[in-house]
Amino acid sequence: MRSHALFAAAAFVVLSSAPLIAAENKISPSIDSVQVMHDGKPVTIQRGHDPEAHVPEIFQKTDRGCPPFCVQPMVLIQGVDTIGELEMLDYLGRAAQGDQSILVVDSRTPDWVMRGTIPGSVNIPWTKINIDTGGTFETPAEADTLQHILADEFGADQGADGNWDFSDAKTLVLFCNGIWCPQSSTNIKTLVEYGYPVHKLKWYRGGMQDWVSVGLTTVKP
Repeated sequence: MRSHALFAAAAFVVLSSAPLIAAENKISPSIDSVQVMHDGKPVTIQRGHDPEAHVPEIFQKTDRGCPPFCVQPMVLIQGVDTIGELEMLDYLGRAAQGDQSILVVDSRTPDWVMRGTIPGSVNIPWTKINIDTGGTFETPAEADTLQHILADEFGADQGADGNWDFSDAKTLVLFCNGIWCPQSSTNIKTLVEYGYPVHKLKWYRGGMQDWVSVGLTTVKP
């Protein structure tokens, strides 16, 4: 009987040390993946299946001086929804299915975008929007740039009196590098100053740092 017990114990050790079968790596219990278009090409957003994958070094840094890299509040402006990954995926999916009222905006400067971005987003650097919200510009080019973005990218209309009508403007989903990054939050504040409706502004506060930390697909230009 003792030999049988020893054999059973040994078998248990062998079986216990055997590698477990990897679980299906869904994004959520109900989401396997999301199909989007990026730069005119189809991209599948899913969670990584590489067991050796890790957070990119640029997002591992924790020592970031404030200012400018201050922790952002959970509620940026009353009426502007702060969203997470699943809500972001919903907006991306709806836009990919033809909902032209949605635009996902990477607010970072191009040097950051070159490291990777969220598929289905467009890059409109915060420096092109974050100008004097009092309505004055250092150069005519700055004024032209913001007017172009508001009208041609965001779908707003400027009347003959110079005032903006946002009735047909897109719902913007803005993000940048993470909760320590002020680029998208600064853009949102500026847009609200110009009269952009708060219910048409969504903020993915976690940004790229949270996106890559859960293994979601990124693309490079």
